[in-house]
Amino acid sequence: MRYLGWHLEKFRSEVTEKSRSPLKEENPQKTVEAENTLLIFASVEKEDEGREEEVINKAIQNIVEHAKIIGVKNIVLHSFAHLFGQPSSPEIALKVLKEIEGRLNEMGFEVKRTPFGWFNTLEIKAKGHPLSRIAREIRF
Repeated sequence: MRYLGWHLEKFRSEVTEKSRSPLKEENPQKTVEAENTLLIFASVEKEDEGREEEVINKAIQNIVEHAKIIGVKNIVLHSFAHLFGQPSSPEIALKVLKEIEGRLNEMGFEVKRTPFGWFNTLEIKAKGHPLSRIAREIRF
């Protein structure tokens, strides 16, 4: 798994149309909005398949560390299948993202996730400090 984390003043996403993915969440939340949030552009990759639990745990560890450093409790997860390498199956990607979302919520974070399998507009107002944009690669 690889991801980019951006510290944002404001985030807004609105569903526009179905993507080419064979897996699409039914009845997606049309709009996702957050303020003072950590936006995670996440790419679950083919090599992550069969190691989902390890990937989930390591991703959570990295996301929590980043959120604490910048002092936020709000997190937005956004699937970005072509961020880097070869994407995993849509089923695995969605499973991993939902599990990360659930566990972070259980830890006291306010987590929102953009709908999987849909194109959307993105309105992003990023912060401009040294830790506002971080890329992470989760490897074993």
